[in-house]
Amino acid sequence: MARPKGNESDAKARLAALNAEYERRFGHIFIVFATGKTADEMLAIARQRLPNQPDQELRIAAEQQLKITKLRLMKLVQ
Repeated sequence: MARPKGNESDAKARLAALNAEYERRFGHIFIVFATGKTADEMLAIARQRLPNQPDQELRIAAEQQLKITKLRLMKLVQ
């Protein structure tokens, strides 16, 4: 199994740290429709969403989950 390259490994560590901070703040994991996004893009999205109010963030997380579910359903019927 290939090991992540330095930048990829660093991005994963930063994303894990941001996810932990997000989960402490909001009480649930960070969720984002990640298809087509780089690790750096997901990091930027997480940083952008951390200051949100909990009710606003819950709506955004639900929207992201809906996108993920729709994609998974589309893959099942193709």
